[in-house]
Amino acid sequence: MIVVAGEALIDLVPKGSGALAALRPALGGGPFNTAVALGRLGSPTAFCSRISYDAFGEALLDRLRDSGVDVSAVQRGPEPTTLAVATLDGNGSAAYSFYVEGTADRLFSAPAGLPAGTRAVSFGTCSLVLEPGASAYEELLRTAAGQGVFTILDPNVRPGLIPDADAYRARFRSWLPSVSLLKLSEEDALWLGGTPREWLAAGPAAVVITHGSDGLTAFTQDGSVYPVPGEKVDVVDTIGAGDTVNAALLHALSVQDALSPAAVADLGHDGWQRLLRFAARAAAVTCSRAGAEPPYAAELGELGELGELGELGELGELGEL
Repeated sequence: MIVVAGEALIDLVPKGSGALAALRPALGGGPFNTAVALGRLGSPTAFCSRISYDAFGEALLDRLRDSGVDVSAVQRGPEPTTLAVATLDGNGSAAYSFYVEGTADRLFSAPAGLPAGTRAVSFGTCSLVLEPGASAYEELLRTAAGQGVFTILDPNVRPGLIPDADAYRARFRSWLPSVSLLKLSEEDALWLGGTPREWLAAGPAAVVITHGSDGLTAFTQDGSVYPVPGEKVDVVDTIGAGDTVNAALLHALSVQDALSPAAVADLGHDGWQRLLRFAARAAAVTCSRAGAEPPYAAELGELGELGELGELGELGELGEL
């Protein structure tokens, strides 16, 4: 079981450019998208969050269930669902403004324990900013790490939600000893400050940085650097692309039985190349369609179908999306 902890919300996605473009509601939130992507890839997945009883909340739960995600760990509340209003630039990249006061997901409380058979827990985005829920997720992160559970952190920074940037940066650094795999975008890395080597020294077994259409790079404890180019695709928008990378990394590591820092250290050049290429392909599929619509296993070749990693070399020969 892979547990994804964090918010589920509604993205209001513009149908065109400009501040007054018509908005289309879409199910979203970084952790929510990661859970959906994991479920679609076929990994046993559970979602750990607090979701409203309102109509948006019911729709979020329906999507999780339809994607094969276990929602038994989801807390419920009468508060409204968080709204995130997206604005797209000419390249399809999204910027967000948030409506979060008094919403359900920020009132999350740390559970008494993780679901049986939990092998990994994923954290990130707004849930690690908005109190009092942020402290509860932080508690869950430290507890999971203390129990030897593999953890992945994607800060997915939303500066507009962070009242004290320096305090958040310090808090981010305090999480690193409890993180097995740190994944972040190039933009997040610049905003947070520091370098992959500094972050690795604090605890993670590996750091993966995404570079948009230019691909991904992994940095490991032994000093190795593994770059992989992006997959070419006609981009509709980039919503959910980074979340899909999170899911693809976790799914592929699970397939390899590599959900431990020691196993990550043993991946080597070929293992990292296969892993990152799979993540790049999955993200490209998400970018090729509107909203956060991550791929299903059958769209990604053998690894997506839980086949042998050795077959992943065929992915590069599947042609353009």
